Amino acid sequence: MSGLYTFLMGNVVTFVLVLSLLVFVHEMGHYLVGRWSGIRILAFSVGFGPEIFGFTDRHGTRWKISAIPLGGYVRFFGDEDASSKPDNDQVAAMSEEDRARSFAGAKLWKRASTVAAGPIANFLLAIAIFAVLFSVYGRMIADPVVAEVAPDGAAAAAGILPGDLLVAIDGNKVETFDDVRRYVAIRPSQKIIVTVERGGQKLEVPMVPQRTDRTDQFGNKIELGQIGIITNKEAGNFRLRTYTPLEAVREGVIESAGIVTGTFKYIANIFAGSMRADQLGGPIRVAQASGQMASLGIGAVLQLAATLSVSIGLLNLMPVPVLDGGHLMFYAVEAVRGRPLGSKAQEIAFRIGLAMILTLMVFTTWNDISVSSG
Repeated sequence: MSGLYTFLMGNVVTFVLVLSLLVFVHEMGHYLVGRWSGIRILAFSVGFGPEIFGFTDRHGTRWKISAIPLGGYVRFFGDEDASSKPDNDQVAAMSEEDRARSFAGAKLWKRASTVAAGPIANFLLAIAIFAVLFSVYGRMIADPVVAEVAPDGAAAAAGILPGDLLVAIDGNKVETFDDVRRYVAIRPSQKIIVTVERGGQKLEVPMVPQRTDRTDQFGNKIELGQIGIITNKEAGNFRLRTYTPLEAVREGVIESAGIVTGTFKYIANIFAGSMRADQLGGPIRVAQASGQMASLGIGAVLQLAATLSVSIGLLNLMPVPVLDGGHLMFYAVEAVRGRPLGSKAQEIAFRIGLAMILTLMVFTTWNDISVSSG
Protein backbone atom coordinates (compact mmCIF):
# COMPACT_ATOMS: atom_id res chain seq x y z
CA MET A 1 0.00 0.00 0.00
CA SER A 2 2.85 2.37 0.84
CA GLY A 3 4.43 1.57 -2.55
CA LEU A 4 1.22 2.56 -4.34
CA TYR A 5 1.03 5.79 -2.34
CA THR A 6 4.66 6.61 -3.18
CA PHE A 7 4.03 5.94 -6.89
CA LEU A 8 0.90 8.10 -6.93
CA MET A 9 2.46 11.01 -5.04
CA GLY A 10 5.86 10.84 -6.72
CA ASN A 11 4.80 10.13 -10.29
CA VAL A 12 1.12 10.67 -11.02
CA VAL A 13 0.61 13.88 -9.06
CA THR A 14 3.66 15.56 -10.58
CA PHE A 15 2.66 14.29 -14.03
CA VAL A 16 -0.87 15.69 -13.70
CA LEU A 17 0.40 19.06 -12.49
CA VAL A 18 2.97 19.36 -15.30
CA LEU A 19 0.58 18.17 -18.01
CA SER A 20 -2.21 20.43 -16.75
CA LEU A 21 0.10 23.44 -16.99
CA LEU A 22 1.09 22.57 -20.56
CA VAL A 23 -2.51 21.91 -21.61
CA PHE A 24 -3.71 25.13 -19.98
CA VAL A 25 -1.10 27.20 -21.84
CA HIS A 26 -1.86 25.42 -25.15
CA GLU A 27 -5.59 25.95 -24.87
CA MET A 28 -5.10 29.51 -23.63
CA GLY A 29 -3.33 30.24 -26.91
CA HIS A 30 -6.43 29.07 -28.80
CA TYR A 31 -8.70 30.98 -26.43
CA LEU A 32 -6.91 34.33 -26.51
CA VAL A 33 -6.55 34.50 -30.29
CA GLY A 34 -10.09 33.18 -30.76
CA ARG A 35 -11.49 35.87 -28.47
CA TRP A 36 -9.34 38.52 -30.19
CA SER A 37 -10.77 37.32 -33.53
CA GLY A 38 -14.33 37.77 -32.31
CA ILE A 39 -15.17 34.08 -32.14
CA ARG A 40 -17.58 33.03 -29.41
CA ILE A 41 -16.17 30.40 -27.05
CA LEU A 42 -18.47 27.93 -25.33
CA ALA A 43 -16.04 26.00 -23.11
CA PHE A 44 -12.44 25.91 -21.91
CA SER A 45 -11.56 22.55 -20.40
CA VAL A 46 -8.40 21.15 -18.86
CA GLY A 47 -8.95 17.41 -19.19
CA PHE A 48 -11.59 15.37 -21.01
CA GLY A 49 -14.69 13.55 -19.86
CA PRO A 50 -17.10 14.48 -17.07
CA GLU A 51 -16.68 17.88 -15.46
CA ILE A 52 -15.30 17.84 -11.91
CA PHE A 53 -15.90 21.52 -11.25
CA GLY A 54 -16.13 24.77 -13.16
CA PHE A 55 -17.83 28.12 -13.62
CA THR A 56 -19.35 30.21 -16.40
CA ASP A 57 -17.92 33.68 -16.99
CA ARG A 58 -19.79 36.80 -18.12
CA HIS A 59 -19.02 36.01 -21.78
CA GLY A 60 -20.83 32.68 -21.52
CA THR A 61 -17.65 30.55 -21.55
CA ARG A 62 -17.68 27.50 -19.27
CA TRP A 63 -14.29 27.10 -17.57
CA LYS A 64 -13.86 23.62 -16.16
CA ILE A 65 -11.59 20.89 -14.89
CA SER A 66 -12.55 17.48 -16.30
CA ALA A 67 -11.96 13.98 -15.03
CA ILE A 68 -9.38 12.61 -17.52
CA PRO A 69 -6.17 14.70 -17.24
CA LEU A 70 -4.67 13.71 -20.60
CA GLY A 71 -5.41 16.81 -22.64
CA GLY A 72 -7.96 19.55 -22.93
CA TYR A 73 -9.92 21.62 -25.40
CA VAL A 74 -11.51 24.92 -26.28
CA ARG A 75 -14.96 24.48 -27.79
CA PHE A 76 -16.05 27.24 -30.12
CA PHE A 77 -19.53 28.31 -31.13
CA GLY A 78 -20.62 26.08 -34.00
CA ASP A 79 -18.37 23.14 -33.07
CA GLU A 80 -19.94 19.69 -33.00
CA ASP A 81 -17.58 18.38 -30.32
CA ALA A 82 -14.30 18.99 -28.49
CA SER A 83 -12.20 18.23 -31.59
CA SER A 84 -13.41 21.47 -33.26
CA LYS A 85 -15.25 19.50 -35.90
CA PRO A 86 -17.85 21.94 -37.29
CA ASP A 87 -21.56 21.22 -36.88
CA ASN A 88 -22.49 22.06 -40.46
CA ASP A 89 -26.24 21.77 -39.92
CA GLN A 90 -26.10 24.14 -36.95
CA VAL A 91 -23.90 26.64 -38.80
CA ALA A 92 -26.19 26.57 -41.86
CA ALA A 93 -29.22 27.38 -39.69
CA MET A 94 -27.54 30.37 -38.01
CA SER A 95 -28.25 33.99 -38.73
CA GLU A 96 -25.54 35.96 -40.50
CA GLU A 97 -24.61 37.64 -37.21
CA ASP A 98 -24.29 34.33 -35.33
CA ARG A 99 -22.45 32.67 -38.18
CA ALA A 100 -19.83 35.44 -38.11
CA ARG A 101 -19.21 34.67 -34.42
CA SER A 102 -18.91 30.92 -35.00
CA PHE A 103 -15.57 29.27 -35.64
CA ALA A 104 -16.67 27.71 -38.93
CA GLY A 105 -18.07 31.03 -40.14
CA ALA A 106 -14.98 33.08 -39.29
CA LYS A 107 -12.61 34.26 -42.00
CA LEU A 108 -9.90 31.81 -43.00
CA TRP A 109 -7.04 33.81 -41.48
CA LYS A 110 -8.87 34.03 -38.17
CA ARG A 111 -9.41 30.27 -38.03
CA ALA A 112 -5.83 29.53 -39.02
CA SER A 113 -4.32 31.95 -36.50
CA THR A 114 -6.59 30.66 -33.72
CA VAL A 115 -5.57 27.07 -34.39
CA ALA A 116 -1.85 27.86 -34.75
CA ALA A 117 -1.87 29.83 -31.49
CA GLY A 118 -2.02 26.65 -29.36
CA PRO A 119 1.27 25.10 -30.50
CA ILE A 120 2.90 28.53 -30.64
CA ALA A 121 1.94 29.08 -26.99
CA ASN A 122 3.68 25.80 -26.11
CA PHE A 123 6.87 26.87 -27.88
CA LEU A 124 6.80 30.26 -26.14
CA LEU A 125 6.26 28.56 -22.78
CA ALA A 126 9.27 26.31 -23.36
CA ILE A 127 11.46 29.27 -24.32
CA ALA A 128 10.30 31.15 -21.22
CA ILE A 129 11.00 28.19 -18.90
CA PHE A 130 14.45 27.59 -20.35
CA ALA A 131 15.20 31.31 -20.12
CA VAL A 132 14.24 31.35 -16.43
CA LEU A 133 16.35 28.27 -15.74
CA PHE A 134 19.40 29.72 -17.50
CA SER A 135 18.94 33.06 -15.72
CA VAL A 136 18.51 31.55 -12.26
CA TYR A 137 20.76 28.50 -12.36
CA GLY A 138 23.14 29.23 -15.21
CA ARG A 139 24.66 26.28 -17.04
CA MET A 140 27.62 24.00 -16.45
CA ILE A 141 29.59 23.96 -19.67
CA ALA A 142 32.93 22.82 -20.99
CA ASP A 143 34.83 23.84 -24.07
CA PRO A 144 34.87 21.04 -26.68
CA VAL A 145 38.39 20.01 -25.77
CA VAL A 146 39.21 16.30 -25.63
CA ALA A 147 40.43 15.26 -22.18
CA GLU A 148 40.58 11.50 -22.82
CA VAL A 149 39.77 9.14 -25.67
CA ALA A 150 38.06 5.80 -25.02
CA PRO A 151 40.32 3.13 -26.55
CA ASP A 152 37.49 1.23 -28.27
CA GLY A 153 35.49 4.22 -29.50
CA ALA A 154 34.96 5.82 -32.89
CA ALA A 155 37.15 8.81 -31.98
CA ALA A 156 40.14 6.57 -31.16
CA ALA A 157 39.72 4.66 -34.41
CA ALA A 158 39.65 7.98 -36.29
CA GLY A 159 42.85 9.21 -34.62
CA ILE A 160 41.45 11.83 -32.25
CA LEU A 161 43.98 12.73 -29.52
CA PRO A 162 43.74 14.27 -26.02
CA GLY A 163 44.05 18.05 -26.32
CA ASP A 164 42.28 18.24 -29.68
CA LEU A 165 39.75 21.08 -29.93
CA LEU A 166 36.55 20.19 -31.74
CA VAL A 167 35.49 23.23 -33.77
CA ALA A 168 32.82 21.89 -36.17
CA ILE A 169 30.84 18.80 -37.15
CA ASP A 170 29.67 18.43 -40.75
CA GLY A 171 30.47 22.10 -41.18
CA ASN A 172 28.32 23.18 -38.21
CA LYS A 173 30.25 25.27 -35.69
CA VAL A 174 30.38 23.92 -32.13
CA GLU A 175 31.07 26.11 -29.13
CA THR A 176 30.59 23.71 -26.19
CA PHE A 177 30.79 19.99 -25.78
CA ASP A 178 27.01 19.92 -25.29
CA ASP A 179 26.78 20.99 -28.95
CA VAL A 180 28.88 17.96 -29.86
CA ARG A 181 26.90 15.58 -27.67
CA ARG A 182 23.53 16.71 -29.06
CA TYR A 183 24.69 16.38 -32.66
CA VAL A 184 26.31 12.97 -32.23
CA ALA A 185 23.56 11.46 -30.04
CA ILE A 186 20.97 11.45 -32.84
CA ARG A 187 23.34 10.16 -35.52
CA PRO A 188 24.33 6.62 -34.53
CA SER A 189 25.91 4.56 -37.31
CA GLN A 190 25.99 7.61 -39.60
CA LYS A 191 29.21 9.02 -41.00
CA ILE A 192 30.11 12.48 -39.74
CA ILE A 193 33.05 14.79 -40.42
CA VAL A 194 34.59 16.29 -37.27
CA THR A 195 36.84 19.33 -37.71
CA VAL A 196 39.49 19.49 -35.02
CA GLU A 197 42.21 22.01 -34.25
CA ARG A 198 45.57 20.50 -33.34
CA GLY A 199 48.82 22.40 -33.05
CA GLY A 200 47.37 25.42 -34.84
CA GLN A 201 46.15 23.35 -37.78
CA LYS A 202 42.63 22.26 -38.66
CA LEU A 203 42.01 18.67 -39.63
CA GLU A 204 38.83 17.09 -40.99
CA VAL A 205 38.36 13.67 -39.42
CA PRO A 206 35.65 11.25 -40.63
CA MET A 207 34.12 8.89 -38.08
CA VAL A 208 30.96 6.89 -37.41
CA PRO A 209 29.31 7.27 -33.97
CA GLN A 210 28.62 3.94 -32.31
CA ARG A 211 25.05 3.06 -31.45
CA THR A 212 25.10 2.68 -27.67
CA ASP A 213 22.63 1.83 -24.92
CA ARG A 214 23.24 3.93 -21.83
CA THR A 215 21.53 3.64 -18.46
CA ASP A 216 20.78 6.82 -16.56
CA GLN A 217 20.75 7.26 -12.79
CA PHE A 218 17.15 6.02 -12.59
CA GLY A 219 17.79 2.83 -14.57
CA ASN A 220 16.24 4.10 -17.81
CA LYS A 221 17.92 2.78 -20.96
CA ILE A 222 18.65 5.39 -23.59
CA GLU A 223 19.80 4.62 -27.13
CA LEU A 224 22.15 7.18 -28.65
CA GLY A 225 25.24 7.70 -30.73
CA GLN A 226 28.66 8.12 -29.08
CA ILE A 227 32.17 8.72 -30.37
CA GLY A 228 34.07 7.82 -27.19
CA ILE A 229 35.36 11.17 -26.02
CA ILE A 230 35.71 12.21 -22.38
CA THR A 231 35.63 15.97 -21.97
CA ASN A 232 36.84 18.31 -19.28
CA LYS A 233 33.23 18.56 -18.05
CA GLU A 234 32.98 14.80 -17.55
CA ALA A 235 36.42 14.80 -15.95
CA GLY A 236 35.13 17.34 -13.43
CA ASN A 237 36.81 20.39 -14.95
CA PHE A 238 34.22 23.02 -16.05
CA ARG A 239 32.88 27.04 -15.26
CA LEU A 240 29.57 27.94 -14.50
CA ARG A 241 28.22 30.21 -17.28
CA THR A 242 25.62 32.78 -16.26
CA TYR A 243 23.33 34.66 -18.62
CA THR A 244 21.65 38.04 -18.78
CA PRO A 245 17.88 37.91 -19.39
CA LEU A 246 18.29 38.57 -23.13
CA GLU A 247 21.05 35.96 -23.43
CA ALA A 248 18.86 33.51 -21.51
CA VAL A 249 15.99 34.04 -23.96
CA ARG A 250 18.35 33.43 -26.87
CA GLU A 251 19.58 30.23 -25.24
CA GLY A 252 15.96 29.24 -24.62
CA VAL A 253 15.23 29.60 -28.33
CA ILE A 254 18.32 27.55 -29.23
CA GLU A 255 17.44 24.83 -26.71
CA SER A 256 13.85 24.60 -27.96
CA ALA A 257 14.98 24.52 -31.59
CA GLY A 258 17.41 21.73 -30.70
CA ILE A 259 14.56 19.62 -29.31
CA VAL A 260 12.59 20.14 -32.53
CA THR A 261 15.58 19.19 -34.68
CA GLY A 262 16.36 16.19 -32.51
CA THR A 263 12.77 14.97 -32.68
CA PHE A 264 12.65 15.10 -36.47
CA LYS A 265 16.05 13.41 -36.71
CA TYR A 266 14.97 10.65 -34.33
CA ILE A 267 11.82 9.98 -36.39
CA ALA A 268 13.93 9.90 -39.57
CA ASN A 269 16.32 7.46 -37.88
CA ILE A 270 13.43 5.16 -36.99
CA PHE A 271 12.32 4.97 -40.63
CA ALA A 272 15.93 4.54 -41.74
CA GLY A 273 16.38 1.69 -39.26
CA SER A 274 19.31 3.30 -37.45
CA MET A 275 17.40 3.73 -34.17
CA ARG A 276 14.68 1.73 -32.43
CA ALA A 277 11.15 3.05 -31.94
CA ASP A 278 10.93 1.87 -28.33
CA GLN A 279 12.01 5.27 -27.05
CA LEU A 280 8.69 6.77 -28.10
CA GLY A 281 7.00 7.07 -24.73
CA GLY A 282 3.40 7.55 -23.65
CA PRO A 283 1.64 8.64 -20.46
CA ILE A 284 3.15 5.93 -18.26
CA ARG A 285 6.73 6.79 -19.12
CA VAL A 286 6.08 10.53 -18.86
CA ALA A 287 4.53 9.96 -15.42
CA GLN A 288 7.61 8.00 -14.35
CA ALA A 289 9.91 10.72 -15.70
CA SER A 290 7.87 13.34 -13.83
CA GLY A 291 8.42 11.51 -10.55
CA GLN A 292 12.11 11.05 -11.25
CA MET A 293 12.59 14.73 -12.02
CA ALA A 294 10.59 15.69 -8.92
CA SER A 295 13.15 13.80 -6.82
CA LEU A 296 15.87 16.06 -8.24
CA GLY A 297 14.09 19.33 -7.49
CA ILE A 298 12.00 22.04 -9.08
CA GLY A 299 14.66 22.89 -11.67
CA ALA A 300 14.56 19.38 -13.12
CA VAL A 301 10.75 19.40 -13.17
CA LEU A 302 10.74 22.71 -15.03
CA GLN A 303 13.26 21.38 -17.54
CA LEU A 304 11.03 18.37 -18.16
CA ALA A 305 8.01 20.68 -18.51
CA ALA A 306 9.84 22.77 -21.12
CA THR A 307 10.87 19.68 -23.09
CA LEU A 308 7.33 18.29 -22.99
CA SER A 309 5.91 21.66 -24.01
CA VAL A 310 8.01 21.64 -27.18
CA SER A 311 6.95 18.04 -27.85
CA ILE A 312 3.25 18.86 -27.39
CA GLY A 313 3.53 21.87 -29.68
CA LEU A 314 5.33 19.82 -32.31
CA LEU A 315 2.92 16.89 -32.07
CA ASN A 316 -0.06 19.18 -32.50
CA LEU A 317 1.44 20.65 -35.67
CA MET A 318 1.59 17.25 -37.35
CA PRO A 319 -0.72 17.25 -40.42
CA VAL A 320 -3.12 14.73 -38.89
CA PRO A 321 -6.87 15.44 -38.86
CA VAL A 322 -8.12 15.98 -35.27
CA LEU A 323 -4.81 17.69 -34.37
CA ASP A 324 -4.14 21.39 -34.93
CA GLY A 325 -1.86 20.58 -37.84
CA GLY A 326 -4.69 18.69 -39.52
CA HIS A 327 -6.95 21.73 -39.28
CA LEU A 328 -4.19 23.91 -40.71
CA MET A 329 -3.83 21.42 -43.56
CA PHE A 330 -7.57 21.75 -44.29
CA TYR A 331 -7.23 25.55 -44.29
CA ALA A 332 -4.32 25.36 -46.72
CA VAL A 333 -6.48 23.27 -49.06
CA GLU A 334 -9.30 25.76 -48.62
CA ALA A 335 -7.00 28.65 -49.47
CA VAL A 336 -5.94 26.92 -52.70
CA ARG A 337 -9.44 25.74 -53.72
CA GLY A 338 -11.23 28.90 -52.66
CA ARG A 339 -13.71 26.86 -50.65
CA PRO A 340 -13.49 24.31 -47.82
CA LEU A 341 -13.49 20.56 -48.30
CA GLY A 342 -16.91 18.97 -48.37
CA SER A 343 -18.41 17.71 -45.11
CA LYS A 344 -18.12 14.09 -46.28
CA ALA A 345 -14.41 14.41 -47.02
CA GLN A 346 -13.83 16.09 -43.67
CA GLU A 347 -15.76 13.37 -41.86
CA ILE A 348 -13.62 10.66 -43.44
CA ALA A 349 -10.44 12.60 -42.68
CA PHE A 350 -11.40 13.07 -39.02
CA ARG A 351 -12.06 9.34 -38.64
CA ILE A 352 -8.70 8.50 -40.20
CA GLY A 353 -6.97 11.03 -37.96
CA LEU A 354 -8.65 9.67 -34.86
CA ALA A 355 -7.59 6.15 -35.81
CA MET A 356 -4.01 7.33 -36.27
CA ILE A 357 -3.94 9.04 -32.87
CA LEU A 358 -5.45 6.01 -31.12
CA THR A 359 -2.90 3.75 -32.83
CA LEU A 360 -0.06 6.00 -31.67
CA MET A 361 -1.44 5.98 -28.11
CA VAL A 362 -1.66 2.18 -28.08
CA PHE A 363 1.85 1.87 -29.51
CA THR A 364 3.45 4.26 -27.03
CA THR A 365 1.58 2.69 -24.11
CA TRP A 366 2.79 -0.73 -25.22
CA ASN A 367 6.33 0.69 -25.34
CA ASP A 368 5.89 2.02 -21.80
CA ILE A 369 4.70 -1.32 -20.48
CA SER A 370 7.42 -3.25 -22.31
CA VAL A 371 10.21 -0.98 -21.06
CA SER A 372 8.85 -1.00 -17.48
CA SER A 373 8.51 -4.80 -17.40
CA GLY A 374 11.90 -5.25 -19.05
